[in-house]
Formats: sequence, C-alpha cells, structure tokens
Amino acid sequence: MSDVISVAIKAFSKGLPVCLFDSEKREGETDLLFSAQYVQPSTMRQLRQDCGGLLFLAIGDEVGELFSLPFLQDLHTHPELTKQYSVLKHLITDDLLYDNRSAFTLSINHRDTYTGITDKDRALTTRRFAELTNELSTSKVDLKMAQKALGEEFRTPGHIPVCREAKGGLSVRQGHTELAVGLARLSGTTPVVIGAEMLQSNGDNALSVEDARLWAEQRGIPFLHGIDIIDALKNKT
Repeated sequence: MSDVISVAIKAFSKGLPVCLFDSEKREGETDLLFSAQYVQPSTMRQLRQDCGGLLFLAIGDEVGELFSLPFLQDLHTHPELTKQYSVLKHLITDDLLYDNRSAFTLSINHRDTYTGITDKDRALTTRRFAELTNELSTSKVDLKMAQKALGEEFRTPGHIPVCREAKGGLSVRQGHTELAVGLARLSGTTPVVIGAEMLQSNGDNALSVEDARLWAEQRGIPFLHGIDIIDALKNKT
C-alpha cells in the first residue's frame, strides 16, 4: 500500500478530512470527505464554507439493505407513482453525462432537529445516522426492527441527502459514493461518509484537480485519486 493512501486512511480513521478526486473520465470533481461517526458542527461548517457543493451522505450498500432504502430513481419511475403523478414521466433521469444511474436515496433529518439546516442540526443527523447504523449492524436486527429504530429517530424529507452505494460497489460503479464508502472500509470506520463537492470560488465550475491538490497541501489534508482507493481495496483482498 502506498504512503499516500496509508496517510489518508490513518487521518480518515481519526475523523480528519480527506480530499478525493474521482477521475477526469467521470465527474472530474474533488470531494472533501469525513467519517460520519466523528462529525461535529465544525465539520459541517468546514464542508459548507470550503466546498460550495452539495453536502451528501454516502452509505454502503449494506447500510441501504439494513433499512431497505430505495433509490429515488426507482421511486420516480415506479408505474404506480408515474400514474398518480404524471409530472414524473417528464422528469425522468435518462441523460446523465457521467453515468446512467443516480445514487440518491431518501433525504433525512433527525427528529431532534428544528429546521435541520443549521450546522448543529446537520451534524446531529449525520453523526447519529452513523451511530445507529453501527448499533443495529452489530446487534443483527431484522428489517422490521431496523426500520422501526430508524423511524423513531429520523424523518424524511430532510436536509441531509443520502447516496447509496451500487450493489457490487466499485466493481460496477466508480462514483464518489462508492469511492467514499471504499475509503471508509479501508479505514475500518462505519461505511457512512459525509462529503461535499469543491467548487471554484465563483461557483461556475468544479475546482480543478490542480487547485484542489494545492488547497489540500496547504492545509495538510491528504489528497487521493479514485484509482488509489480502487487499487488499495484490490490489494487488501
């Protein structure tokens, strides 16, 4: 395992940030990522102030299975829903330039939040979702119990959009969701990761990989390419 990935894994496992560039062949974006289990309001503040893109919560496919979280794309194309809400037929996702499928599932707020959008509220939602995932995963509960526990603490829609890893992970899709979850697995943390895309200061384009790398170096934040995670996971197995 290379020094750069080792340093990144060590930092991530301690709740420190890691910058991750996917690929020029995909979105061509750098995301700033944190392990969700360590999130504090200051984490959300950094993501909001330093990135500019959408805050999202990447979860492993096993987490999606634990709660049976549906992909929004499947919901929005379901025959019963498109029949009842005909506008969905006109809004179908069939023209993504970097993929053929969206990773988004439900958006959530913790029930103890107010609006859900403040740094404090979003930190609670993020951290508690990771904690609950870990608690339920280790106790081996069934789907009914997992969904009951989820509903007791969370509501939807909310201010934390959740993205679910594709079944098969990086072997079938090399998006930021799968890469973020891969980093969590390498670090031994819960496969729940909070992140945001880094944009140029004017917001018109993604921050270039050169500028993102420089930004990370100036702050002592590890910088990875997607291929680093893919190779590390292959070598691990």
